[in-house]
Amino acid sequence: MKRFALMMILLPMLSIYGQRIGKLAPEKPNEVFPEKSWGVDIMFGEGGFGLGTFFRKSLSENITGFVDLSFSESKDEREIEYIDPYFGIPYVIGKKNRVFLIPLNLGVQYRLFSKTLTDNLRPYVNAGVGPTFVLTTPYEKEFFSSFGDSKMHYAAGGYVGIGANFGISKKNLAGLNVRYYFIHMLDDGVESLEGKVRKDFGHIYITLNLGIMY
Repeated sequence: MKRFALMMILLPMLSIYGQRIGKLAPEKPNEVFPEKSWGVDIMFGEGGFGLGTFFRKSLSENITGFVDLSFSESKDEREIEYIDPYFGIPYVIGKKNRVFLIPLNLGVQYRLFSKTLTDNLRPYVNAGVGPTFVLTTPYEKEFFSSFGDSKMHYAAGGYVGIGANFGISKKNLAGLNVRYYFIHMLDDGVESLEGKVRKDFGHIYITLNLGIMY
């Protein structure tokens, strides 16, 4: 009886230790998003406010090619804005021209940490280069009417940035990108303040990306 009782105790233990350890569940593959996207950029920076548009196309799992175009004002860091006490209109003493930057950039975007972060957060670095059109309008004239006397200049430039796309929607694109633009004039430059000629521009922009994927 003692042996029988001992066997009854040991048998369940042997069955427990004899079981194989289960295999780990396979890693969930990354989501596959549509390869093309189009949308708008809303830009906020030290140089002023801007708007743009972009088109992106996936070249591989982590690499995306893009082209973007934007329009933004470039204020000189030496500008000091005052408010007219009678009319409440802002003005800058010594300002000669308003300066607007219109860069057209072609570049690539590389996704970071695709194997370690969830698809809900997709960080990346990006860089683009291309021509930039520099538009000036006389400051002495009203904002909209001054475009009738605008002048076009040409420059070369680009930007580098870091950002992320958010969410797992396969229709809507939402992201944030911080960019540093560098632009060099190809002529004698532009005079934004009286006697102050600018040939080089460097601005940081925080860019909100909103678009669709298809």
